[in-house]
Amino acid sequence: MINMKDIMETVQMIEEEHLDIRTITMGISLLSCCDPDVERACQKVYDKITAYAKDLVQVGEQIEAEYGIPIINKRISVTPIAMLVAASGGDPVQYALTLDKAAKAVGVNFIGGYSALVHKGFAAGDKELIESIPRALAQTEFVCSSVNIGSTKTGINMDAVGVMGKVVCETARLTADRDCIGAAKLVVFCNAPEDNPFMAGAFHGPGEPECVINVGVSGPGVVRAALTKCPDGNLTDIADIIKKTAFKITRMGQLVGSEASRRLGVPFGIVDLSLAPTPEVGDSVAHILEEMGLAQCGCYGTTAALALLNDAVKKGGVMASSHVGGLSGAFIPVSEDAGMIAAARTGCLKLEKLEAMTAVCSVGLDMIVCPGDTPAEVIAAIIADEAAIGMVNSKTTAVRIIPAIGKKEGEELEFGGLLGSGPVMPVNQVSPAKFIRRGGRIPAPLQSLKN
Repeated sequence: MINMKDIMETVQMIEEEHLDIRTITMGISLLSCCDPDVERACQKVYDKITAYAKDLVQVGEQIEAEYGIPIINKRISVTPIAMLVAASGGDPVQYALTLDKAAKAVGVNFIGGYSALVHKGFAAGDKELIESIPRALAQTEFVCSSVNIGSTKTGINMDAVGVMGKVVCETARLTADRDCIGAAKLVVFCNAPEDNPFMAGAFHGPGEPECVINVGVSGPGVVRAALTKCPDGNLTDIADIIKKTAFKITRMGQLVGSEASRRLGVPFGIVDLSLAPTPEVGDSVAHILEEMGLAQCGCYGTTAALALLNDAVKKGGVMASSHVGGLSGAFIPVSEDAGMIAAARTGCLKLEKLEAMTAVCSVGLDMIVCPGDTPAEVIAAIIADEAAIGMVNSKTTAVRIIPAIGKKEGEELEFGGLLGSGPVMPVNQVSPAKFIRRGGRIPAPLQSLKN
């Protein structure tokens, strides 16, 4: 039974500890929009998105007002557009412009799915879409893009990895006048989930229903606030507090998702129970780790503390929702986390430490800003390293790296909003070019043979 203490606790979480629902994301299948004529296909895409999502923002705002729960973003994910390109041919950027137009029409923050799934090789439409990503992200405002280049079952498509190194660099170059924002909307995955509600990596997988509502929760500030009440507890006590707090946060996500599903007449999919930080002070995953006892995120012990946090979040959250999915864990996007930004500025948090941390948390090297003259082969090798961690550990990993065109180590990029600002981090420039140019496929690991 709900009592006054529970109500006041929730009010405090929202007003003082930055508790929010980070996103409600409507996934829409566009497979029925395939057409050999690209103009007709784009019109079908626009009509379908605007028909399904016309009330998404309004319903989100109604739930906010009625329940007092902040819902920061309302978003859309769609079928990987490479599948439509395979059917119609033509310039894939036409689809990107259509997605952008539809996003503006319904008022969402982002639309994801300008994507290709090439973990085992390139099918029709894949190369065309991938090569068009720089132009697509330069010519649109709300479109996000992702490419899955590996999985535990298939290994890593190194031909795709090499191409993506060049695509990331070109995307940054074409948006250099906007602080290279295009690269901040491009994610390269290994083991990409089909039901992820978070941008920039969201797409509506081919195994998903016709339309679905997925919810992404947040709440690093709530977890940190809970830990301040246990200054002398041991790490078992810390894990227990995080589990209980994650349960409360996820129940809120379950409530919002169920209510949005009912009002929109669309099935409820999953709650992604990730701790997603923001650049605001008090809403940082890094600060949770520091509350555990680290002097600063990035020092020795950081990976162990993050492993504890990620595990406890999952254990607490999974009991609070009928369907948990997406990425689910703790995010460590450098430019989007006040504590990570501070640690990167002082040099305590380096790229190599971040890579180690990604072995035990959600996603991977996220919102990393590197020098603008970093060679494409080095970026490709960073992607390959991160994909290898995901492949071998049967987990999702990803890279969202932004070459800061015209800037060097120590300078900063300013994105604004939830994307924050990022210091240009040093990158090992010793060349992996010959390794990347070999191409082919890194075979799937032995643990993929589970049948």
